[in-house]
Amino acid sequence: MTKVSVFLQQDGSEQLIETELPATLTGAQLYDAVAKAGAETDDATFVFLGEADEPVKRKGKDSLTLAAGALVHVTRCRKVKVTVHFLNRTIEEQFAPGARVRSVKAWAVGKIPLEPQDAAEHVLEICDTKTRPVTDASLQQLTDGKRCSVRFNLVPDTRVEG
Repeated sequence: MTKVSVFLQQDGSEQLIETELPATLTGAQLYDAVAKAGAETDDATFVFLGEADEPVKRKGKDSLTLAAGALVHVTRCRKVKVTVHFLNRTIEEQFAPGARVRSVKAWAVGKIPLEPQDAAEHVLEICDTKTRPVTDASLQQLTDGKRCSVRFNLVPDTRVEG
């Protein structure tokens, strides 16, 4: 049985758990393996592979293939409600926990809409903070697993003139 090294991302933790899992397994086997690797799981926990829109089926018997270095999200959030504020507009959408901040920004600038040059000069900032998450951060990293939502302001990026 071939094994691959994968990374588990758990609610409320910025640390990844690196573990070896079988390269091919069922959904049920994946849930068991995630628990054995040290991730906290129960009946309210969902497991997502990468940026997948839907969780792996807990009792799934279909064969899954894991790639080396895959990111496995272990979360209580089936979806993350995202709110983006820009000037006098507020837009909302539901995303999978593995969705990246860059995907949210792309959705937001398309929905608002912003011209490409203007979009390039704006970033997402978590509301009521000065935190500007990196674009490859997953939404799960920005939630605690209790509140499955994130609120952003779309703000101008810091400009350096000179």
